Amino acid sequence: MSYLVATDGSAVSDQAIEHAATDAAVRGVAVEIIHVLQPHAEIVDGELVLPGGAKAAERGERLLAEATRTAEAHTTDGGSLPRIDTVLRGGSPAETITKYADEIDAERIYVGHRGDDAERDPRVGSVAKTIVDKSAVPVVIVK
Repeated sequence: MSYLVATDGSAVSDQAIEHAATDAAVRGVAVEIIHVLQPHAEIVDGELVLPGGAKAAERGERLLAEATRTAEAHTTDGGSLPRIDTVLRGGSPAETITKYADEIDAERIYVGHRGDDAERDPRVGSVAKTIVDKSAVPVVIVK
């Protein structure tokens, strides 16, 4: 049994990680943290090019390492996590997250209410809304 947390490196996704880690530590549940690379393909000289490539993957791995540290820092008050796993995937964030939740049989998904523009726009973002619509398990939206 595990909780799945999505991160994009934003402050609100860090808050989602903190909530998931705290809840999971109290319940003795593992945490899996996912970051989804969004390929925005371009055609350059007739060839399909995915911007970022290795640099995007390196950034994703750094985000996941930081997310792991955030989760570990928020487990001291209520218990400990059996494990923290991370996964880097590519694709549409909402679809990739919900499919991965099904793959690992996640008990719950935690997600920030919106990405980097959370301070400018307090409404729930399209990724969080789509995860709620597509998910077969409860979704905790953190604001």
